[in-house]
Amino acid sequence: MNQSRIRLERVSKRWGATTAVDDISFDVTPGQFVILLGPSGCGKSTTLRMVAGLEEASSGQIHIGECDVTRLPPGDRGLSMVFQSYALFPHLSVADNIVFGLRSRKVPKAEQRQRLANVAELVDLADYLNRKPAQLSGGQRQRVALARAIISEHPICLMDEPLSNLDARLRSDMRREIKALQSRLTMTVIYVTHDQVEAMSMGDRVILMQQGKIVQDGTPDELYNRPASTFAASFIGSPAMNLLPLVQGEQGAVIEGEPTTPIAPLEAAGGQLGVRPEDIELRPATEPGVPATVVSKEYLGADTIAHVAVGAHTLRVRISGKHALSDSTCRLYWPVASAHFFDAHGTRRDDLMMSPLTSTHRTVPRPPAVGSFQH
Repeated sequence: MNQSRIRLERVSKRWGATTAVDDISFDVTPGQFVILLGPSGCGKSTTLRMVAGLEEASSGQIHIGECDVTRLPPGDRGLSMVFQSYALFPHLSVADNIVFGLRSRKVPKAEQRQRLANVAELVDLADYLNRKPAQLSGGQRQRVALARAIISEHPICLMDEPLSNLDARLRSDMRREIKALQSRLTMTVIYVTHDQVEAMSMGDRVILMQQGKIVQDGTPDELYNRPASTFAASFIGSPAMNLLPLVQGEQGAVIEGEPTTPIAPLEAAGGQLGVRPEDIELRPATEPGVPATVVSKEYLGADTIAHVAVGAHTLRVRISGKHALSDSTCRLYWPVASAHFFDAHGTRRDDLMMSPLTSTHRTVPRPPAVGSFQH
């Protein structure tokens, strides 16, 4: 079995009566870039620290390769870690910071020099090796922290929100650099972040956590296009998915406060409809669709975000380019495949589909149409 495989089996972490991580299991295959994503306090950093050995699991087992490392100290787990704070020694040069771990392990000096030269070239620090951390930019300091992790030549690297101290432009550059390094070195990476942009752009796989539990585990595409819950739907995407309560209407389920347009079969009432802002099309008020009123707009350069009122709720609609939208009535349209339905508990349900512009709805998997709705 490959020594860079990581496996967690029913792992929990408790502090007294508080459960930070609640009975989670997942398996990271060698060479995978896995994101632990979620809001502050969801247990993602605690999970990473248990894999690293910096926190002891209250229950469950952690395996790296063939070895049960649940009770092993950090130094015996064969991994490196990059922290949010960089954790550099201010009195040491860049070169000394990078090779510090090698010196602690008594690696021969000739090998230290060779590894340092290779890594410094890899992270573009060759011209900065004699400087102190205070003489570097934030991005350069993060490269030093990455270099220190890479030079250890461990097959596993754990990263705990390493880019959160950088400004937006640097974060974008460093995301690409970290992903490129991981691919070149075929490292197994577990990366903690609360930033869904980092998760979507870097991860081969995203594990979304909420209140110590895993709520969805899949590719970025799966989390975006098939969110398992309203929490996943609202956490992934910018702007987030529109979520609208559905109530019973005369001819089917309707959006709360908008009784004229049936959106789904009656059995969808009591749940929620989800539609991504970019999947909604604004159409003239004379055309079929869901009646709405434009209330405001945000021009973002490449896009315009229109805020439109439907019944008692406001939706966001993403439109490419700049648009002079007036406070006027309109109609909303979205394709059948773009509608997501959730039950009263916020769990995804795939048995319902209906488009505002179709005259029929169907219950899957029982085609053909089983009802008709007039708009």
